[in-house]
Amino acid sequence: MIRRTIEIVFSSFKMAMQELWKNKLRTFLSLFGITIGIFCIIGVLATVNSLEHNIQNEVKALGTNTIYLDKWDYSAGGGPDYPWWKYVKRPSPRFDELKQIKERTPGAKFAAFEINVNDNAEFEKNVLSGVTLYGISNEFKDIQPVDIQLGRYISDAEFEYGSNAFVIGNEIAEKLYVSAERALGKSLTARGKKGIVVGIFKKQGRGIIGGWNFDESIVMPYKYARNIMDERRASPLIMVQGQDNMTSKALKNDLTGTVRAIHKLSPTQDDDFTLNDINDFSAAISQAFVSLNIGGWAIAALSLIVGMFGVANIMFVTVRERTGQIGLKKAVGAKSRIILTEFLLESAFLCIIGGLIGLTLVFLLTKILTSALNFPVFISTGNMSLAIIICIIVGILAGFIPASQAARMDPVAAIRGK
Repeated sequence: MIRRTIEIVFSSFKMAMQELWKNKLRTFLSLFGITIGIFCIIGVLATVNSLEHNIQNEVKALGTNTIYLDKWDYSAGGGPDYPWWKYVKRPSPRFDELKQIKERTPGAKFAAFEINVNDNAEFEKNVLSGVTLYGISNEFKDIQPVDIQLGRYISDAEFEYGSNAFVIGNEIAEKLYVSAERALGKSLTARGKKGIVVGIFKKQGRGIIGGWNFDESIVMPYKYARNIMDERRASPLIMVQGQDNMTSKALKNDLTGTVRAIHKLSPTQDDDFTLNDINDFSAAISQAFVSLNIGGWAIAALSLIVGMFGVANIMFVTVRERTGQIGLKKAVGAKSRIILTEFLLESAFLCIIGGLIGLTLVFLLTKILTSALNFPVFISTGNMSLAIIICIIVGILAGFIPASQAARMDPVAAIRGK
């Protein structure tokens, strides 16, 4: 039985290749719809999935199981019932709240304070604009892991005493000092004050959603940064990471009570702060990409329908050309289901060939997009498997009517060519 099945599959594949080779142009034009359909589906899925994967990684890099306490809502905002000017009137997070949050929130594992401004950085006569200066507290690195290429990170003592220790991005080191090695130990002027470069961040590459963008940043202790920045105008925020066994929702509930108590809000007063959950961003991104995938499927469905009619046309012509062969097979004992299976497999193989051409085009597209964009675009194993499954299904649907006609032929009439 297994041997017979292998023979049928091999025979169908051989016939499909003969059909393709005998009528190259006709077959290719008929398969073109399948090729375009697979190219659209897998091309969209590969691009969208790669984009989503990259964005989700950037979101996770903002801190897993982390809540950002801020006056601003990072989502679409509070809606028409809470306009932007109400956010402006809210109090900004303060550094002295950090200790209270840690003490009053059992679910908080780490908490960090952060301020930032965009300004110039100078070394000797070289000036670099558009640099982000971050002032952070010592638990920042526990929430937001950082990779150091050269030198070291800021020490606990430097955080405590507000030393002028700077950790700078790779791009800043290369643009101001020519190389990262030359930057280490040198002075760097930011907002009129000199600091010492103690470390260089490992190059990350530019992200899609921005994130921390350490490549073009200078990180320094908060207690030093507050001397060169106006804290109220430096987008202050507090980052809180939950305990390992605690969900972000539970942490958010705990923090709500803690912050309301710190702000001395009565039960009837609305919150004058926002707890932005990183997990909410991730869920919103996933939902947004669902719509993009649906759009890709809708476009591809039209091409696949056109391609299905093209393959059906090939199979009708093939059945007509092989009428005599079908009659001989049935005359020597071939059953109708064998004839049906052979033609369905041949139709499926033709669609797989068209799909493989489409996959090849998608592979070339991923190489072009990877070189043009700031993140790798790839075809996942799941997408390749999906393409083959779609081709098989389309092939069976397209070949079913022609194969059924072949299976129902009378052997005598078929041999006579009627």
